[in-house]
Amino acid sequence: MFLSVFDLFKIGIGPSSSHTMGPMTAAGRFLGELLAGDWPRPAGATVDRIAASLHGSLAYTGIGHGSDRAVILGLAGELPASLDPDQVEPMIDRIRAAKQVLPPGHPSYRFDPAVDLVFDRKTPLPGHANGMTFFASGSDGRLLLRRVYYSIGGGFVVSEEELQRLKSRGPAKSAKPVPYPFGNAAEMLGMAGDSGLSIADMMRANEVVFMSETELDAGLDRIWEAMRACIERGLSQEGIMPGGLKVRRRARQLHDRLQEDWRLNRPNPLLANDWLSIYAMAVNEENAAGGRVVTAPTNGAAGVIPAVMRYWLHFHVEADRESVRDFLLTAAAIGGIIKSNASISGAEVGCQGEVGSAAAMAAAGLCAVMGGSPEQIENAAEIALEHHLGMTCDPVAGLVQVPCIERNALGAVKAVTAASLACKGDGRHFVPLDAAIETMRQTGLDMNEKYKETSLGGLAVNVVEC
Repeated sequence: MFLSVFDLFKIGIGPSSSHTMGPMTAAGRFLGELLAGDWPRPAGATVDRIAASLHGSLAYTGIGHGSDRAVILGLAGELPASLDPDQVEPMIDRIRAAKQVLPPGHPSYRFDPAVDLVFDRKTPLPGHANGMTFFASGSDGRLLLRRVYYSIGGGFVVSEEELQRLKSRGPAKSAKPVPYPFGNAAEMLGMAGDSGLSIADMMRANEVVFMSETELDAGLDRIWEAMRACIERGLSQEGIMPGGLKVRRRARQLHDRLQEDWRLNRPNPLLANDWLSIYAMAVNEENAAGGRVVTAPTNGAAGVIPAVMRYWLHFHVEADRESVRDFLLTAAAIGGIIKSNASISGAEVGCQGEVGSAAAMAAAGLCAVMGGSPEQIENAAEIALEHHLGMTCDPVAGLVQVPCIERNALGAVKAVTAASLACKGDGRHFVPLDAAIETMRQTGLDMNEKYKETSLGGLAVNVVEC
């Protein structure tokens, strides 16, 4: 098993990797099927109209997560990595007015979002909580093509067939053999011990099977630059976030207060925690506003890893560019193990799979650049994940705002604490990371659906009732 750092860290837009980036990507895949897919095409028939329906968690919280807008943009040929967030509203307004889409390389298709985009809360699809169906019809109304896709977390999208293969055969194998194909933490530690390499070095050796060292480093630098830019933009913005809850951005105001305390040399024993929290909140406020973010491993948990990396650069004099690359590679190793053996999807296992996974990845990355051994790194990830087990996903009004923004701040604090504890030990500990990951998987299976990104339980109902 090998999952690339660039699979886990994808540059895109907010507010959700599973509910925004996933549906946009799925719509793009459907467009590809229309042109080049292997499906029976009746003689003389051409696609005149396209439509889509969203199911499960996508239906319940899709409005708050921008799933409808994502499908509209995706069917217009837009992609998460290249979409300009400032152009979203004009594009959607034009499509709604014209009641058609004209994706590049395609003829125009009739598509009226008010009629052709349905939030179907009554018909969950069997494969995953984040299911969607796309339809293409001829001018006579005859259905020509139907495709089902699932958004399985972190921007990953699979077809029905691909999902069945994943379930029957386990994680997909790499297209090329890699030197260190660890599938769980125990294998990772075994390979590190046998090779004498760090976790980051093993990941690097795997990555360069597919690209050059220069390409790898440039890609890692792009990821960090996108994360850094998201922090900076979040620290510069003010006002009310969209969606109707009237939640005000706080990162800039808190940042200004911290800067003032810094200038006046006021003692602050919680200084590191305050900076961590503000960095994470800045990212997730940007995410909630539909800005450009990096899945880490998801949008809902996008603030944890950038906050811990920025903390590393802020408070540790030994931090440099190479250490940032090692941080990302180590974090990706842990994220790949979690995704392959449990889930990073809030709709599948709750927020333990999102912020919990992000905290484990961040703790591992920080422990690595602080000089931790592979055993200490595995311990750091386990500590961080263990103390997110059971966390529900209950966004108020289906928006990635409450409790998501503050939850990222606390996830970052837990990650730093976990890394510090692990680095002060010798790597020996009672609960293996693999056991914590399996516990998260089982807990997610047992968790009631109303606590898994449907906004039907928890804070999502109690805050409204109050």
